[in-house]
Amino acid sequence: MNERRDLLLKSKNITSGALLDVCPADIGFTDLSFSVQRLGAGDTHAHATGDLECCIVVLGGSCDIAGNNGAWTNVGRRANVFSGLPYALYLPPASNVTITAKTDCELAFSSCPAKAGHPPRLITPEECEIEVRGGENATRQITHVMKPDFPADRLLIVEVYTPSGNWSSYPPHKHDVHNPPAEVALEETYYYRVNKPEGYAIQRLYTTDKRLDETLTVRDGDLVLIPEGYHPVVAAHGYTVYYLNALAGSARSMAASDDPEYAWIRSSWKTQDPRVPVVK
Repeated sequence: MNERRDLLLKSKNITSGALLDVCPADIGFTDLSFSVQRLGAGDTHAHATGDLECCIVVLGGSCDIAGNNGAWTNVGRRANVFSGLPYALYLPPASNVTITAKTDCELAFSSCPAKAGHPPRLITPEECEIEVRGGENATRQITHVMKPDFPADRLLIVEVYTPSGNWSSYPPHKHDVHNPPAEVALEETYYYRVNKPEGYAIQRLYTTDKRLDETLTVRDGDLVLIPEGYHPVVAAHGYTVYYLNALAGSARSMAASDDPEYAWIRSSWKTQDPRVPVVK
């Protein structure tokens, strides 16, 4: 990365419509697109995937979704990301859907180019695998929505919950070199929600040669772009931090490598934080 770019994007402060809407050309990516839509009860939103595959994650509320590949009713149960596990809908390329909000809704759309055709699939909370990762005050919850073995072409989706004062994406890791099976090159987005409006997280992004070396203060509704490098996170004391990760790149894998200066920390963990899992 030779030029500095904006890695922290703010949501619009609006009651309905697109809170965020970015495509690769906007952000210097090759693969990932991301948007968040807020709908009032009864509102509709049309979405066409084109040559992209897409995962729609219901952040809060309930909706009906119908299109050329099927229809799904009462999608979503949680009021917000801190009150339950997600409903999500995977859509292949050439899908056209209309979403009708049954209640006030927020929906996240993550997309990337795809070649292989896979059938659309509704993902329910019961299908989302919860992993407690890390240890001590680096314990966090990983909710797997679309793992590498999910029947899709390239897109990967997880939700992460980090309790008050804990570290996440730690030890610092990166996935910007195609060197399987140890590491693959993946673009990534972090979409943040915080359980109280004044809360925040800190995210650092850096490369070994310090071409990239940024420390960001991240608040509710912010989007952080991870084009390369290591990217650890810490939740401010007193606040639970959620982020939705979308990833896509050179292989359908989550393989990453730790920063060798901090890899030793894994062997120091003796216990896990009993506050995790945060959401069941």
